[in-house]
Amino acid sequence: MKPAPPIVLINAFYAFYDLHRPAYRAYAAACLAPEEAQIAVSHLFDLVASNWTTVVCEPDPAAWAWQRHTRSVAHRSGRTLTAPEETLLLHEKLRLSIDKIATVTGTEPAAVSTLLAAARRRPPATPDGF
Repeated sequence: MKPAPPIVLINAFYAFYDLHRPAYRAYAAACLAPEEAQIAVSHLFDLVASNWTTVVCEPDPAAWAWQRHTRSVAHRSGRTLTAPEETLLLHEKLRLSIDKIATVTGTEPAAVSTLLAAARRRPPATPDGF
C-alpha cells in the first residue's frame, strides 16, 4: 500500500485537532489550574503531531491520544480518575453526549453507557462528585 501524501496527513491532523481539542481542553481545565491545563493540552498535541504517522496507524487514534492525555493530566494533578469517574465528569460536568465521549476517548458508545451507569452507582469520591 502506498503511503498517504503529506497534505492528506496534515489535513487529517488538523481535522483530529479541531474535533478533539475542545473536549481535551475542557477535561484538563476541570482537573487542573488554567495554566496547567493549557500546557497539558499543548504538550499532548505536540506529541500527537510529532508522532502523527504512527498515531494514524493505531486501531483508534482517539484512544491513543486520550490515554496519553489522561495520563498527563493525572500526573500534573496528582490524582488518577477511574474510567467511570472520567466518564461521569465528561457527561455530567462537561455536558458531553455519550456519542461525543465515545468519539473523544476512542471508546464504544455502549462501553461509555456502561461506565456512566457504574459511576452513578458508586458514592462520590469527592464533594463535587469527581
